[in-house]
Amino acid sequence: MKAQTVGVRESAGRVLCCTVFRPSGRKLLARGHLISPEDVRLLEMEGMEEVWVTELEEGEVSEDQAVLRVAQELGCGAVEIRLAPGGRANLFATENSCILIDDELLKQINCTASLVIATGRNFSYVRPGQRVATVKSAPFAVAEAELEAVITILRERGPILQVRPIRRATVAVVYTDPINPERSREFFEHIMRQRLGRCAVRADYIVTAIEDEPSVARALENVLRVDPTVIVIATPTAPAGPEDPIGRAMVRIGCHLEKFLAPVEPGNLLLVGYKDATPIISAPGCYRSAKPNVVDLILPPMLARYRVSGWEIACLGHGGLLS
Repeated sequence: MKAQTVGVRESAGRVLCCTVFRPSGRKLLARGHLISPEDVRLLEMEGMEEVWVTELEEGEVSEDQAVLRVAQELGCGAVEIRLAPGGRANLFATENSCILIDDELLKQINCTASLVIATGRNFSYVRPGQRVATVKSAPFAVAEAELEAVITILRERGPILQVRPIRRATVAVVYTDPINPERSREFFEHIMRQRLGRCAVRADYIVTAIEDEPSVARALENVLRVDPTVIVIATPTAPAGPEDPIGRAMVRIGCHLEKFLAPVEPGNLLLVGYKDATPIISAPGCYRSAKPNVVDLILPPMLARYRVSGWEIACLGHGGLLS
């Protein structure tokens, strides 16, 4: 890239190196702006004789073209791209969604010299119009060979970002208590409503059960008949692990127990199982307060019908200290 000062009359078709201001201090043309014949007349009217411009050299790509090409390979799903001034492309969600990030690939791309990408946090819930990622270029130009290398990596290993829409998600809630399950519902229902509301969903199906293996198993079998997206079990008791009544009930109906214990505080005693494709979450104590806990971290991807693995739950430890 060459930077030079040229006469205003010779500047059409070139890119501004720096922002041009009026004598009053108001911005006239932004850095990186491609000067048009109309801009030339405007600059002359402002009394300017010279401007500082850049010129692409052979083997270079303009910053806007570079970030647009990377943004087109970066993400998939319910997402749209909008160019912004200064060599930047922003990606926005178009629906209520959960974002999934390939963290290792993101780190690899961000080690390049000419482009960087910032994203929202993995498993985050996002609303329409919310920015989920941005691509920023080095000023003015990117080496074409370096850009092609990034594009090749993204096509072979990408995308970095998935914006998985949450559509027609239904939630079943099973309230349990060793003595009186209606008491559990009474204590936790308003908190459950708040927690689900953060993801724009509600409890579509609600059942209660005495907290023993046969009763919880029957309750789970009943709600599975309506094929919910997610089943949440709310209990006031702290489990001893998969061998407690809830864990045994999950095994009794044929669940695969994916993970017990999460490196998240609050929410260490999480138990996640799957009955076929339906996730079942037991997170005792997580409905006593509306403050963020492990349920807020894993609920969005499950609502987007993404199967959260035990390994991914184990990876929540980095940033898992929520309070």
